[in-house]
Amino acid sequence: MRLLSSLLRGFIKRGRMRVIDVTGAVHAFGSGADGPTVTIRLHDKKLYRSLFLNPELAAGEAYMDGTLTMEEGSTCYDFMFLFSINRAPLGANPVQGLLRKGWKAMRRRQQKNSVERAKSQARHHYDLSTELYRLFLDDGLNYSCAYYTSADDTLEAAQDAKLTHLVAKLDLEPDMDVLEIGGGWGSLAIRMAEAGARVTSLNVSPEQVRIAEQRVRAAGLQDRVTFVLKDYREFEGTFDRVISVGMMEHVGIGHLDAYFGQIRKNLTESGFAVIHSIGRMTPPGTTGPFIRKYIFPGGYVPALSEVFASTERLGLWVCDAEILRLHYYYTIRDWRRRFEDRRSEAAALYDETFCRMWEFYLCAVELGFLHGSNMVFQLLVSKERDAVPILRDFIVDNERRLNGKS
Repeated sequence: MRLLSSLLRGFIKRGRMRVIDVTGAVHAFGSGADGPTVTIRLHDKKLYRSLFLNPELAAGEAYMDGTLTMEEGSTCYDFMFLFSINRAPLGANPVQGLLRKGWKAMRRRQQKNSVERAKSQARHHYDLSTELYRLFLDDGLNYSCAYYTSADDTLEAAQDAKLTHLVAKLDLEPDMDVLEIGGGWGSLAIRMAEAGARVTSLNVSPEQVRIAEQRVRAAGLQDRVTFVLKDYREFEGTFDRVISVGMMEHVGIGHLDAYFGQIRKNLTESGFAVIHSIGRMTPPGTTGPFIRKYIFPGGYVPALSEVFASTERLGLWVCDAEILRLHYYYTIRDWRRRFEDRRSEAAALYDETFCRMWEFYLCAVELGFLHGSNMVFQLLVSKERDAVPILRDFIVDNERRLNGKS
C-alpha cells in the first residue's frame, strides 16, 4: 500500500477516501472538506501497484471484475465524483504526468482509423443489443446530447427539442436532398423526412440500420429515407444539406481533414452542413484509457482548435457555432438514472461484469461534462460565404414553425 498511499495523499484534496486493504486495515485520505466521503475495499494485492501506475484504467477494470468494491453505502457514482473533483491534483503527480505524456505521444497510433478498422470499432459499441439501449434511452433511441431548456426537462422532451433544433438549423425546403453521416436508430432521418426532405442515411452498424428501417416503415416514410451501410469515406454524391450528429467523435486523431473533406465533396456549391459533436474546451489531448479500451476504441473528442484548423485548411466557412455546455451532463445524468433503475434487466441481457462496466462508463462521462473539459458544439459549415442566412434568427423562426407556434 505504500506507493498507492503516497499517490492518494497527494491526490485527495477535496472530500475523503477510505481504503480497506486486503488485510482489513483502513487507510484514510483527505480532510473530508468540500466533497463526499467514499469507502472502497481492495480484494487483491496486485491493485496496490496497478492503481498507482494507471488509476484511471485499473480502477475501472477492478470495479468490473469485483476486486474493487464500494463499501458502507458508497456507490460507483460517489467514487467517480470524488475522482472528478480531484482531477487536477492527480495530473500533478510526477508519475501520472509521465503517463499522460506517454499517452499523448502514442495517440495517433492508438487511434488509427482506416475504413475497415473504423467499421469494426463502431460495431463494438453500436451492435450491442438494441434492448440494452431501450433500457435507458428515450423512446426514439436518441444516443446523443439532448437539448434542455432547463435541468428539469424530461429526457423525452429534451431529445424532441434537440431534433427540432437541428432540423431548424438545416433550413429545409421541400424535397431537398440531405445526407446524414451516422444515422443511429433513425429518429433524425424520420424527423427530416417529415419536414419534407429526401434523406440518405449512412451507418456502419447493421443492427442500427435494421431497427431504423423498421421505424421508417412504421412511419410510412420508406419512400423518403434510404439507409446505406457504408463508411462516410466510401460514399459519393452531392446534397443540398449534410448533417452529422455524434459522428465526428469516432473519426479519430489525424482524420479530421478526411472527414471535413468528404463533407465538402458531398455538398452542392450553395449547400451547407450541420455538425454536432462532443468537444473539449482545453488544448488537444487523449482519450481516457478505460473509454478507449472498453467503450469507444478509436474514439477521440477533438479540441475546437483542431476542428477549426481543419476547416481552415479545407477552405470551409464556419457560418455559425453554438456551444452546449451542460446539456450533455443533464442527458447522461438521465441515462445513468434510468440504467440504474433497470439494471437487473441489463444483467439478464449480459452479466454483472458488463453492468459494472456500463455503470463506470456512464458515471465517468457524466462527470466529465460536469467537472471536466467536455462540452458539445454545433457548427454550420459551407463552401460559400452566403450559403447560410446572414442572421441566425432563422433558427428560432424555424423552431417556432416546427413547433406550430407561428
